[in-house]
Formats: sequence, structure tokens, C-alpha cells
Amino acid sequence: MARKPIVAIVGRPNVGKSTMFNRFVGERVAVIHDIPGTTRDRIQGEAFWNGITFRIIDTGGIEIYQPKGVRDESPLAEGSKQFVDEIRSQAMIAIDEADVILMMVDNKHGVTAADEAIAEVLRRSSKPIIVVANKSDTHKTSEDALDFYSLGLGQVVPVSAIHGGGVGDMLDILIEELREVLSHFPDDEGDDEHMKIAIVGRPNAGKSTLLNKLIGEDRAIVSEIAGTTRDAIDTTIKWHGNDVTIIDTAGIRRRGRIQPGVEQFSVIRAMSAIERADVAILLVDGELGVTDQDEHIAGYVLEQYKSIVIAVNKWDAVEKDTFTMNEFVEKVRERLHFIPWAPIIFISAKTGQRIHTVLDTVHRVWQNRSARLSTSDVNQIIRDAVEHHAPPTKGQRRLKILYGSQVRTDPPIFLLHVNSKKLMHFSYERYLENRFREKHPFEGTPIRISLRERRNKDM
Repeated sequence: MARKPIVAIVGRPNVGKSTMFNRFVGERVAVIHDIPGTTRDRIQGEAFWNGITFRIIDTGGIEIYQPKGVRDESPLAEGSKQFVDEIRSQAMIAIDEADVILMMVDNKHGVTAADEAIAEVLRRSSKPIIVVANKSDTHKTSEDALDFYSLGLGQVVPVSAIHGGGVGDMLDILIEELREVLSHFPDDEGDDEHMKIAIVGRPNAGKSTLLNKLIGEDRAIVSEIAGTTRDAIDTTIKWHGNDVTIIDTAGIRRRGRIQPGVEQFSVIRAMSAIERADVAILLVDGELGVTDQDEHIAGYVLEQYKSIVIAVNKWDAVEKDTFTMNEFVEKVRERLHFIPWAPIIFISAKTGQRIHTVLDTVHRVWQNRSARLSTSDVNQIIRDAVEHHAPPTKGQRRLKILYGSQVRTDPPIFLLHVNSKKLMHFSYERYLENRFREKHPFEGTPIRISLRERRNKDM
């Protein structure tokens, strides 16, 4: 899967970046406050407009240092002064990695020295830039937005992020830029059917060490410092005569634990790596056990319908007895209960213990992504399932599953024709999934069940 284009919202503090971000993603994700400096971390989400899906990144405001001897009286949020360097660093990284940049300015205040300084930075980026003149709530303020052409960045679009005025026009212009960007993206690897693996996990779980063991050479920097790997690194190797691409990613942390600066953008890159992969190896620290971060990562892999292998690393350092492994498996299954079909392997990337099981297991899981049940098998499974456990009812209506088929692989998708989608309960959908897995386990691979209503209203 080709990566999604990235759009970064940048600008000085308190121009409405977080409000615009929330309008993009359709929900209140960013913290909004009238005091500048509230948004310290980049926040990322997905947006869709006119046929294009893209990543949108909200950044902390770029604070420009005052010259020596000039008192800085900007009303930054309490505690944010200490984060000025980090906030600037995050924004600069977003600028570097973005495909298109939205520079937001405050139309009520007009062009400021800070806007001009930021514009100078953006001009050096050579990226497509759209100047978004926020707080253009009246016809007069919309005309005033023309003053921002003096920044020399290109098209200026007056908008009201809080009320939505002009946002549609801005999105149309943005999509034009994204289409141009996408025309230069590498072609999607639809004809390239070799296995692609993303190594993911919390920082310092041993991902780079595992990569080095798998490829047999020190291609990634290995360090005891959590978060050493900043970029996603693609390495293609030969395995049993076949190409295998392994993507090592920076460690992922929960939002509240992500440090400002370079590390946070590595999360965006890790998410992109998961999108491009077929199978994700979730590396769990055997000494720590499954953490909240691990649950978060596994959840994201599942959301993307990618296959997953749980690899418990540093197993050599764990004190063990006869029951240790079974007890650990039980704990993993309890914490990651939403992926009970994911295989669990125990390894030591440092010593090489059981390293051979990694690619063997991943390959087996990868093959399961392409498994297909015949239509006759699918319908027999449905008949047996319904006979064993009647479908749910709502009022006097009962769910009827008329017939079904597996409509695609990678991942497996089953289309069920029903009398009413509203009658399907998630627990019954899970029950049907388990019945499909009894016929073929689809080890390590999520199953999607799609519903289509029959048009006959009397059903």
C-alpha cells in the first residue's frame, strides 16, 4: 500500500491551527485554548476530501525568538516557555516531512513580523504552500486577507476555521496540490507480491537488534537509548529464494508519553510503515510484559487490518521454570484479548535464540492473508452457525442471513447478504468470524465481515 500524502498545519501560536485540525478530522482531538502555546505536541489524523485521503498534522506554534535586549512579552501558556525549542523542532520536522504545508495566519491581526519570519523558513522548504488566512468572518476581513500575498508564498485563502466559512474552497485548492504530489509518488506495488514486514513496538523493545539479526548485518543503529531509531528503514533480503522487505520503525509510545521533538514524528513514520506492510511483528519486552503501549500498537495494527505476530523478546533474560511460558501466554492473551488469533513466539534478538521462528511464523501468517474459502463452504458454515445459535432479534424482527461469500483476500473479507444491517449485533458477528476460523484458522490475520441489505422490504 502506498503511503498517504502528509499535510502539515504550521504558523505562529494562537492563529487557529488546532481548530482547523479538528475541522479536518471531524472531531475534537486537539486541545483548544485561547492562550498561545497550548498545543505542544504534533497531533496527527486522517482526512478525506474529493477522493483523496491524506494525513493531517497539527503542530505547536512556531515561536520566534526576540533579538537580544528585547523583552519577550508573548502570553505563552503556563509552562510552555520551556518547550519553545521543542515546539519549534516539531514544527520544523513537520515542514521537512510534509508534502503540502498550510501556513495559518490571523487575519484580524494582519501580517506580523513572526509571520514574515516563518514565511522565510517556509520559502526555503520548496514545498507547496497555501496561506490560510483564518478569522475571516466578514466580507471586509476576506478582502483584508489579500495583504498576506506580501509574504510571497503563493495563494491566500480566507477562511473561518471556527465557523467553516471558506474551508471548502481551501480544501479544493489543497486537493489540487495533493493530486500533483501524488503524481510523483512511486507507483503502488500492486504487482509486487513479495512479503513486507513492519517491526513495531514500544521504545527499547529491541526492534533494531531484531532487524540486524534477521538481515545478518548491522544496518540499523543499536543503542540502549530508547527511541534511537528515528526513521522507518526498509531493508530487502532474500529468504528461501524470495524477496522479503523488513521495515524497522521507531518506538511507538502512548500520546501522553511521547516526548516533544524528533521522537514524536517517528510515530507518524511508524504508522506509515504499518500501512505499507502486510504483517506487523509486535515486539514485546519479555522483562516488562505487555504494556498499555503494546495494546495501543496492536489496536492500530488491527484498525489497519494488517496481520500480526507477537514476538516476546529478551526471553533469555527472564527467570523461568516449567510453567513460565504458559503463564506468560495467558497474560498476553488477557491483555491482547482482541487479537486471540495472533501467534506468539518467544525469542532473544540479542543472543539469536529462536530467531529462525520469526520469518517462518511471519511467512505462515502472510500466506493466511491470501487464504480463500469457497462460496459453498461459506454458506455451509453460515447454515451450521445459524442452526447452532439463532441470529439476534430486535422487537419482532430477526436477523436473516440470506447467503454469503468471500469476496477478497489480503485481508479476507466476507460479504453477507442480510435482511437488515441494524439487526446484526457485534457479538454475533464475532461468533460468525469464529465459525469461519474453525474452517480455516486464518492465523495471525484479521477477518472483515461486510453486510449488504436485500432490497426487498418484506424480508
